[in-house]
Parts: sequence; structure tokens; C-alpha cells
Amino acid sequence: ALIALVALGGAFGAAARYLAFETWPVAPETFPTTTLCINVIGAVLLGVVIVRLHHVWWARPLLGVGVLSGFTTMSTLAVEAAALIRADEWTVAAAYVGASAMLGIAAAWTGARIGRA
Repeated sequence: ALIALVALGGAFGAAARYLAFETWPVAPETFPTTTLCINVIGAVLLGVVIVRLHHVWWARPLLGVGVLSGFTTMSTLAVEAAALIRADEWTVAAAYVGASAMLGIAAAWTGARIGRA
């Protein structure tokens, strides 16, 4: 049952990510704003889910591991950063990776605060 929840949630999250990339495409070798926004939004929502719904048996597998893990994407972040480095856009790559880490942490913290409120 839990695996089914994860799979169902992952399908919805991955579809949402795909739609975001289709709706807000970013040119190659430019700052990957779509991925950054997806990951920050996912971090906020995960903070809320983990704190607010920790006692609901289906919330973490469906929403946390499924939807939000399917929606957010560390692998795309890594591929985009590597592409920026290959294009000799070191400053943009460093800004992207740094912003992703710092904003992601701040977003998760904010989501947890919202969840406690």
C-alpha cells in the first residue's frame, strides 16, 4: 500500500514538474530559474508536510516521498550546473548552485515554521 502511494504521488509530482518546464522554458546556458523555483517551492511544501502532517500515515509516502520528490529535482540541478560549467559560465553555475542550496534551506525552514503555525 505504501509503495502504491509513493508511485501515485511520484507520477503526479513528475507530471507537475514536466508541465512547469513546458510552461516556463529556460534557454540553455542561462540561469535555470524554472528548476530553482520548482526546488524552492518543493522545499517549502515539504517543510509543511513533514511538520504539519507527521501523524497522518499516508502523508509522508504520498505527498513527501511521492509528489514532492517527483516534483523537485536534484539531478536536473546537477545537469544544468554541469552544462553551465561546460559553457564556461562558471559564475552563473556557482550562483545557481549557491542560490539553490541557500534558498532551499531557507524554504524548508519556512515551510516547517508555517507547518507549526
